Amino acid sequence: MARKDPRVDAYIAKAPAFARPILARFRKAVHAGCPDVTETLKWSVPHFDYQGVLGGMAAFKEHCRVGFWKQSLLTSAPKGKATGPMARVVSLADLPDERTLVKMAAEAAALNAAGIKVKRVPKAVKKPLNAPAYMLAAIRKNKKAHAAYQAFSPSHQREYIEWITEAKAEETRRRRLETAVAWMAEGKVRNWKYVPVARSGIRA
Repeated sequence: MARKDPRVDAYIAKAPAFARPILARFRKAVHAGCPDVTETLKWSVPHFDYQGVLGGMAAFKEHCRVGFWKQSLLTSAPKGKATGPMARVVSLADLPDERTLVKMAAEAAALNAAGIKVKRVPKAVKKPLNAPAYMLAAIRKNKKAHAAYQAFSPSHQREYIEWITEAKAEETRRRRLETAVAWMAEGKVRNWKYVPVARSGIRA
């Protein structure tokens, strides 16, 4: 018997207006395709479990992420539609129709029941990226920014370094550096604007 979590209802209710119909359609389709699915919250966002993780969804300020973990194995997944895993969605038009989503949920559930796993391709390890001297000098002038930058993970440091150094024009690079220092002084990571309504393990 399916189990709904009232926390998911609350999550949808608090989501931005554009996101609510997206989350509602996906949720409804998952329950229709997998009647024994169980809802829960993981990393503060809704997830659906059936003999393992079936899929999940999350609302951000300007988009949603929805999808099935084994989407790459789903023969029912249509081309040209955001189906996951955790695909970026900004409107209902980006999603498959409800009937197709139900088929996808049923197929995903069958894969879980059969114990079929997705083969993971090891990610290439990125080489350490060193910040240029001019960038470090600007950051050191602001104690809060410097402290925050040093506390950032290597990946968050890399995001700032790449954003600044990839600017082709000197003026653009200067503006980005000024903005970066200001954001760092507030403890913000480079992509802070895309942090979800409730922080989660699902990246924006």
